[in-house]
Amino acid sequence: MTESRRVLIVSDAWKPQVNGVVRTIAHTVRELEKMGHTVEVIGPERFRTFPLPSYPEIRIALWPKPGIAKAIDGFRPDAIHIATEGPLGKAARSICLRRGYAFTTAYHTQFPEYIHARLRVPLSWTYGILRRFHAASKAVMVATPSLDETLAARGFRKLVRWSRGVDVELFRPRSKDVYSFPRPILLYAGRVAIEKNIEAFLALDVPGTKVVIGRGPALDSLKAAYPEAKFLGFLDNGKLAAHFAAADVFVFPSRTDTFGLVLLEALASGIPVAAYPVTGPRDVITDQKIGALDEDLGAAVRRALGGDPAACRAHALAYSWEAAARQFLLNLAPLT
Repeated sequence: MTESRRVLIVSDAWKPQVNGVVRTIAHTVRELEKMGHTVEVIGPERFRTFPLPSYPEIRIALWPKPGIAKAIDGFRPDAIHIATEGPLGKAARSICLRRGYAFTTAYHTQFPEYIHARLRVPLSWTYGILRRFHAASKAVMVATPSLDETLAARGFRKLVRWSRGVDVELFRPRSKDVYSFPRPILLYAGRVAIEKNIEAFLALDVPGTKVVIGRGPALDSLKAAYPEAKFLGFLDNGKLAAHFAAADVFVFPSRTDTFGLVLLEALASGIPVAAYPVTGPRDVITDQKIGALDEDLGAAVRRALGGDPAACRAHALAYSWEAAARQFLLNLAPLT
C-alpha cells in the first residue's frame, strides 16, 4: 500500500461554485481519501470575497496570503498543489517560493482564449503571464495530449498528464421519456457564457429541438435571441443525468475548453457527441461510432445522430476517477 500523504490543494475554484474545475478537484479529493491520504482544500470560502464582474456566482478572495500561510503551517502538508492562477494561487505560489517549498500546478482553463473572446487582449500577452506563473512549478498537470502540444508550443515546460474521469453510476443510459419536445433532442449542458460559443449551436439549421441546461451571464441574451430553444436553467446532478440520457445528441460548441467533463458524462449516458475538432473533443471523441467532429457543426450533429449508444457507454467506461487520482498523486512533488 502507498504511504499515506498529506496533500494541500489551493484553488480559486471551489464549492459552492459549479464547474469542471470544482468537479475535478472534488472527485480527486474523494478518491485520494479512499486511498488513505489526507487532503485539505483551501478555497475562496475561507476569506473575504467579492463577486467576479459578470460572474457573480464566482467569488474572488481578498488578501488571502496570511490565511494561506496559516493554513499551511496548521496542516503541515507533504505536498502542495496549486490548481488555479487566481488570487489564491498567486498567494500560495508566493509563499512557496519564499519558503523554498516545491509545488505543482495545473492548467485547467484556457484563460488566454477566454480573455481574448471578451476583451480582445492578444493571446501572446496572457500566455506570457501564465507561462511565468507556471514556470516555477515542479510539474504542470494537463488533461490531454492536444493541450500538452498547445502549451509546449507556447513555451511551457515540465508538462505531465492528469486525465479525467466520469461517474458511470450516475451518468448511465435511462428512459428517454424526460422530454416531450419534438425529436431529435440536441442538448448543451454547462456554463452559459460567451466563451462557450453556445450561439454557434443555437444558430444551427438542423431538425429537432435545441435544449440548453445551465446558467451564466449570457443566458438572458441567448433566451431573447433564440426563443425557439428550450432553456431549462440549472439542474442538480440527479436531474441532469436523466436529461443527458434522454437526449439524442450532445452538442459541444466550445472551442476553448481544456477537456470538457460533460463529454464523458454524455458518452456514459449513451449519447453521441457533436463538436468542433479542437482540444478536448479531439482527445475524447476518437471513434466515429461515438460522435462526430467537424468545422461545420451542423454536419457534425447530423453525423452524430447515427452514433452507437453502446459504443458511447463502452468508451466512457475506460475513464475512471480512481485512475485520474493516481496520476495526480504520482505527479505531486515532495514539499522540500
